[in-house]
Amino acid sequence: MRTMGLSFALMLMAAAASAQQPAAQQQSADAVKTFASSADVTALIAKAKSERKQGQPTVSERILQLAPYNVNLEYRASVGPASLHEQEAEIFYVIDGAGTIITGGKLVGETRANATNLSGTAIDGGTSRNIAKGDFIVIPENTPHWISAIDGTIVLMTVHVPRPVSAAH
Repeated sequence: MRTMGLSFALMLMAAAASAQQPAAQQQSADAVKTFASSADVTALIAKAKSERKQGQPTVSERILQLAPYNVNLEYRASVGPASLHEQEAEIFYVIDGAGTIITGGKLVGETRANATNLSGTAIDGGTSRNIAKGDFIVIPENTPHWISAIDGTIVLMTVHVPRPVSAAH
């Protein structure tokens, strides 16, 4: 009984010390997640599927995080916009499902999504590839890309990789 009481007291002291950490330290601790089990990924897929709203093409869930890198799960049930990342390469791994990806070409209906990303309604030209479970794709920065067709649903792991911006930009 005494051991249990001592254990409980130590837990309370640890909790109190943790609660007194500065917010920045807690935020940086929250910004680090370096492991996810297959059960974790399966749960994220189920969560994304349940959170998807009618007509929403993509639901994203964070798998891992170690700044500046984020590993996300993308649950895609319908075709969404095309993208171009000006300062990041993007790596896709197909966890489940199949579809068609187009890389290269030119964005159709190009708009600026934010300071470093463009989006469009489609891609004119480019290279079309069928993708399926187990496939990897690396998309260099400044390369339009678009999942133009989906067979049912497709679940992707995506990683945005910051790349140095050359002086030519």
